[in-house]
Amino acid sequence: MAGEIPDIIATERTGTGKGAARQARRDNLVPGIVYGGGADPLPINLPYNELLKKLKAGRFLAKLFNLKVEGHEDVRVICRGVQRDVVKDLPTHVDFMRLRRTSRVSLYIPVRIEGEEESPGLKRGGVMTMVRPEVELRCTAGEIPEEIVGSVAGLDIGDTLTISMIDLPKGTRPTIDRDFVIANIQAPSGLASQQDDEDEDVAADEVPTTEMGPPDGEQDES
Repeated sequence: MAGEIPDIIATERTGTGKGAARQARRDNLVPGIVYGGGADPLPINLPYNELLKKLKAGRFLAKLFNLKVEGHEDVRVICRGVQRDVVKDLPTHVDFMRLRRTSRVSLYIPVRIEGEEESPGLKRGGVMTMVRPEVELRCTAGEIPEEIVGSVAGLDIGDTLTISMIDLPKGTRPTIDRDFVIANIQAPSGLASQQDDEDEDVAADEVPTTEMGPPDGEQDES
């Protein structure tokens, strides 16, 4: 399902301090802490390879996760910091913050496009280009949309779909304070090249011609 909240599976870290953290790293784990939400801080360990995979996927600090720790209820969290080794640039510690339903967070939400069959531009062979398949939105943790929907119905070649053309959930707004492009409809490459050639031909035909008189200083003696 698009927009489904991904899980992060961790184990509770029994020891505290630098000694326990070093032992976790020797066991191929990354120590972390979960705080906030009106509950006591919970020290955790995360599998190194799984965490590294999520970090490489990008936007780790702007995604909502469902944290699963054995013996504790699942909780929604957002990362608030990743400490890295200064030499190897690998994660050494992660901070997560629990979210209440009223907490406001900025998250990347997927965009789904509909109305392709009602787009004149696509019917004419145009190509839709997704400029932003995800949009960063500011919303409350209890009302995070799984996706937002934009329609290209009625759009022709050269038209664009912008964020202002999408109905956002109540209380949700983009983090970018301008009307940015979500998708556009472009002419197929063959048609675009043909149009460029035609424009060049028209431009050449429209170049004015002038009659050349005698050089300066010479008069017609006839």
